[in-house]
Amino acid sequence: MPAASIIAALMSFFAVLFALLIEQLKPLPRDNAVHEAMVQWVRWTGRNFDAGERHHAAVVWGVSVAVPGLLATGLYLLIAPYSLILALAFDVLVLYLTLGFRQFSHFFTDIREALDRGDEATARQLLAEWRHLDASELPRTELLRHVIEHALLAAHRHVFGVFFWFVLLSALGLGPLGAVLYRMAEFASRYWNYRSRNLDAPSNEGLAALSRRLFSLVDHVPARLTAAGFAIVGNFEEAVASWRRDARLWEHANEGVILAAAAGALGVQLGGATAPGVTPDRSKTFSAGGETGIAAQGSTEGQPVQMAHLQSVVGLVWRSVLLWMVLVLLLTFANLLG
Repeated sequence: MPAASIIAALMSFFAVLFALLIEQLKPLPRDNAVHEAMVQWVRWTGRNFDAGERHHAAVVWGVSVAVPGLLATGLYLLIAPYSLILALAFDVLVLYLTLGFRQFSHFFTDIREALDRGDEATARQLLAEWRHLDASELPRTELLRHVIEHALLAAHRHVFGVFFWFVLLSALGLGPLGAVLYRMAEFASRYWNYRSRNLDAPSNEGLAALSRRLFSLVDHVPARLTAAGFAIVGNFEEAVASWRRDARLWEHANEGVILAAAAGALGVQLGGATAPGVTPDRSKTFSAGGETGIAAQGSTEGQPVQMAHLQSVVGLVWRSVLLWMVLVLLLTFANLLG
């Protein structure tokens, strides 16, 4: 392995490590300037490049997602030849803004604390704010299930998806390109679908559909790596069995793979008959699946969701992070010694 590639791999490992440590010590607030800048950027690209025609959707998506990634890569390539320390610092900065538990754990922690106090009304309100949906009629078990499902998906999209793309493209000498592309693709998909679904304003339905489809492609491999990590650090046999048996319970394949594997790894029931309006972006949620047993009712096998499973989810995610960090470090040293 060339020396440059080894250095890039080591830098990617330490960049992720430092970014996670800094984020634990000084997390971004829930409403931060970076998020607002992303909203304004994607809104601006839509306003200036989308005239409602079918081909405009591809132009808007390309500009909103690719330009930030190319800008970040250009800055990295300008810095790297002069100082590896500055290049590493730039990687850490970008990862701090794109990767991290605290970007989604605010709501998860607040909901868990509200449930610990027995304040289910506040927990439902927080879930509704998190998901931008009405959760006022959810029974307790459904509330817990939705919190767990959304926390697992958010952990993937805010941690593992960014991590995998960053490590891959950073090892190729492209700096933080992968982290920015993944974060912008995920955000564009979420923004345009939210705008199409909730705002009383004209929107290009083709743009919402394209952003979903392209993010699904970007997320295809990371979703399966996340599921594999959950299986390895959890109950491996049950996770693999649930992955193969129950992933089709969810409409979107990437979500199904992650949630089915996590359900088996934790030994918990996920999926099931959802309350109207809670997951409109997954309109066919739990409508497919097996013909017999629990799967016919639309949920995975395992124990009914309980409060203790919230802490189990946290442990599963952290063990997965440690697993992938160790694997990246071992692969780097193996190539160094080889």
